[in-house]
Amino acid sequence: MGLAPRAVVVHRRSELDELVDRHGTRRAAEFFLRTRGRTLDAAQERHDRQSDAIGTISAAIPADWRRGSVERSDLDRFLFDPQDVLVVVGQDGLVANLAKYLVGQPVIGVDPQPGVNPGVLVRHTAARAARLLPRVAAGTLALERRTMVRASLDDGQELVALNEVFLGHPTHQSARYRVQPPRVAEPERQSSSGLIVTSGTGATGWSASIVAERGAHFALPTPEQVGAAWFVREAWPSPVTGTAWTEGMLAGGDELVVVGESDALVVFGDGLESDRLMVGWGQEVRIGIAERRLHLVR
Repeated sequence: MGLAPRAVVVHRRSELDELVDRHGTRRAAEFFLRTRGRTLDAAQERHDRQSDAIGTISAAIPADWRRGSVERSDLDRFLFDPQDVLVVVGQDGLVANLAKYLVGQPVIGVDPQPGVNPGVLVRHTAARAARLLPRVAAGTLALERRTMVRASLDDGQELVALNEVFLGHPTHQSARYRVQPPRVAEPERQSSSGLIVTSGTGATGWSASIVAERGAHFALPTPEQVGAAWFVREAWPSPVTGTAWTEGMLAGGDELVVVGESDALVVFGDGLESDRLMVGWGQEVRIGIAERRLHLVR
């Protein structure tokens, strides 16, 4: 007999928790804000809404299921099971932070503050998510299989991300590298603020602002489309660096090849700088479409 499903509630520390930790006590946090004409009321309300949502989910988990809970900062140390059903309570970015650690487990996104968050990935109320749990485990709900992006180093290290992969200098200085898009015969040496490769899910975030500013001449991919877009940020023309290749599309099987020419570059995904790959001088990075998908409950 197989193991029962496990419901794992994913959350992050509330602003109230962080304020109290920073100032030592609630009273000290209140004093700090009061001297600046503010109160804890807004942080308390958000904290309460998140706690209520987690409570609603926890109370609805079937009695014969296993249970788990993990905070955002512990995701890289948590051991996920194939039978897990993930319930993410928080903002859209928390789903993206989780996605890289999963291999096909279904994810229910819960918005504890409907109308405040965009709700692209956290679409459900806590009450609705509670009703969905048995149906998710039974496999009777439709899932969106969202494309993810992969970065692979020539030493075997790999990183995947739901929204986008960033490559650049760790201190935000100019990154120096050679870049070779698919079907281009020769690489181009560049100096820039870094480059990003975005999936269709990420097309509503960072890359959307890049497209709005530069007016890219192609449509960004959709979330379930097997494709990605790439952009170089602020490429600098000089006698030894060019700007010919600063944007493009990647289809399934395509790879953007980057060779580092700085002392150290970093690659990270979805804004999680703490979980990153280091790229040394002369090291090659290949960025393309990941085989893995995020399985998001509609």
